[in-house]
Amino acid sequence: MAKSKFEYVKTFEIEDRCLPGCWIVVRIDGKSFHRFSDVHHFVKPNDERALGLMSRAAQKVLEDFKDVVLAYGQSDEFSFVFKKDTSVYNRRNSKIVTNVVSLFTSAFVLYWPRFFSTQDLQYPPSFDGRVVLYPNDEILRDYLSWRQADCHINNLYNTVFWKLVQDKGLTPAQSQQRLKGTLSSDKNEILYSEFDINYNTLPELYRKGTVLIRNKETDGSNEARSKSSFSNSHKSNLFSPRISVLHVDIIGESFWREHPEILNSKKL
Repeated sequence: MAKSKFEYVKTFEIEDRCLPGCWIVVRIDGKSFHRFSDVHHFVKPNDERALGLMSRAAQKVLEDFKDVVLAYGQSDEFSFVFKKDTSVYNRRNSKIVTNVVSLFTSAFVLYWPRFFSTQDLQYPPSFDGRVVLYPNDEILRDYLSWRQADCHINNLYNTVFWKLVQDKGLTPAQSQQRLKGTLSSDKNEILYSEFDINYNTLPELYRKGTVLIRNKETDGSNEARSKSSFSNSHKSNLFSPRISVLHVDIIGESFWREHPEILNSKKL
């Protein structure tokens, strides 16, 4: 490569490599998605089309970044867990996060018409991203447990909130005031006594979020071994056959016993 007198400007670049031996987690979040969901007429409290689109965009990240061993998503966020010993982009923080966020966002736009066939995009969506390092398996699992607990807490609140608005005729402000200071048990009681809804019977997609992992094996037809709640047409036509879409508990031990390869993953 030709040299020039201007190359000294490279010395101003900051070395931002992630610490070795740590789990690298990239979490992306939608920017101003309350407004985005209103403008695009998302079904409240949960829009299966939007959740399916988020999942498909996340799968595209797994397809391109082979060192991502697990992704967890809920609402307008997704977390991508890279192998502890990954050397992707020489572990440079800025390169990792910008490439993941840009790929996810472009995939979100690319697949939009397949999930929202009657709704055009009104303006470009955007996502922010951050890299967080976790030094051991226990803290990584606590992070993922935190995100799944957040999914449950938010979904329970939103489910009651929108039932009060849609079925009882309360304004959003009145519904918010009604739920102010309530505990989970109170919200469950409102759902059961006023709407005859047992929260535990609602789709696991809403209550537990979405877990993406790579298939250990595929059958002869190479179809996805998915336990997804998404519609069969979406699964067969849009989702990757190499990635399982699960809506399961990842706080307890069962999931990790069933998939020990996630925490024991080694760079090939």
